[in-house]
Amino acid sequence: MAIASAQHKVVKPKPVEVFLWEGMNRKGKKIKGELSATNLMELKAQLRKQGITPLKTKKKPKPFLGMSGDKAIKPMDIAVITRQIATMLGAGVPLVQSIEMIGKGNPNGNIRKLLGDIGNKVQSGLPLSECLREHRKYFDDLYCDLVESGEQSGALETIFDRIAIYKEKAEILKSKIKKAMTYPIAILVIASIVTSILLIFVVPTFAEIFEGFGAELPGFTLFVLGISDFMVAYWWVALAALFATGYLHKQTHLKSQDYRDKVDRIILKLPVVGAILDKAAIARFARTLSTTFAAGVPLIDALASAAGASGNAVYRDGINEIRAEVTSGMQMNLAMRNVPTFPDMVIQMVAIGEESGALDDMLAKVATIYEQEVDDAVDNLTALLEPLIMAVLGVVIGGLIIAMYLPIFAMGSII
Repeated sequence: MAIASAQHKVVKPKPVEVFLWEGMNRKGKKIKGELSATNLMELKAQLRKQGITPLKTKKKPKPFLGMSGDKAIKPMDIAVITRQIATMLGAGVPLVQSIEMIGKGNPNGNIRKLLGDIGNKVQSGLPLSECLREHRKYFDDLYCDLVESGEQSGALETIFDRIAIYKEKAEILKSKIKKAMTYPIAILVIASIVTSILLIFVVPTFAEIFEGFGAELPGFTLFVLGISDFMVAYWWVALAALFATGYLHKQTHLKSQDYRDKVDRIILKLPVVGAILDKAAIARFARTLSTTFAAGVPLIDALASAAGASGNAVYRDGINEIRAEVTSGMQMNLAMRNVPTFPDMVIQMVAIGEESGALDDMLAKVATIYEQEVDDAVDNLTALLEPLIMAVLGVVIGGLIIAMYLPIFAMGSII
């Protein structure tokens, strides 16, 4: 037994380092570059395989004070890596070699190090899903669970293709939502900056002119002058209050689940933007459930993943209610009718999918429909907000100008 356990003992992988090298190729030309390896011997062996005679090799120096030229690894990078692995597995390239090739060919040193570490651990005998779980910052539980199901079923190539589609669609949807949220915020920021500049620097100049008139000023002008006096005297209070509000919102949002849930409910009630986020949540639910269910994950577990990936408390709670009723034996489409969250069209598509035995395909179609609706809604919002920005700025600036020129017009009528 001791011998057997020693034979199955997993060798602890060595840490991956990035090396700088200079060498000579087959044509006698000097070249240089970077490569990831566990030590200098492995580095030189890699170079010789490529037909390069190593001349100088050294470890890449650590960045000063943590400053590095390498870019941070973003979710879209993970989506691209997933697609590359799926493509290479589909072409018959072994998993370890695929990870190694993708890592060495990536210009981002952080990605090279990440994939080098994963590749070495897989080569040492660890399952890929277990290696990915050690990097939860980049690979969430849903990703790792799908990879594990692919390893168990022997369909890793198919699973990676489905994960790649899921990640690509998710990142595209996320970018559209960011775009939808950016425009309203941009309007508020631009209007606030322009108004503040006028009130602090321009209006006081008019106030000095009005002091010499000796006449009673119009009410609208007095109102604007009062706001201007407050901004000049207490602009720092307004700025501090703004930053304090933003900081408190961020901290409370991070620490309080109840607060996050309330914000999610309020956001869905916002005009235009709320409808976009509503459609996006349905698209995420359908895409996640389709991907996990098609990968062989039981429906109960797939619903749990979909609840976590929905991105909104209203849909998370609704999906959890559906999951509880499905667990008790109810069909999913019937459980969905008891939750006022999902439109009739989605429920009918799910019902058709359950009856035909093609639930994953129907959910994928629902996801595609709603992703397209989000795309169209964002484009419409962009077209709507472009003139709206001009209108808001026109009203703000025009109102201030009218307030400043009303006394002048009044003086002109008297003369």
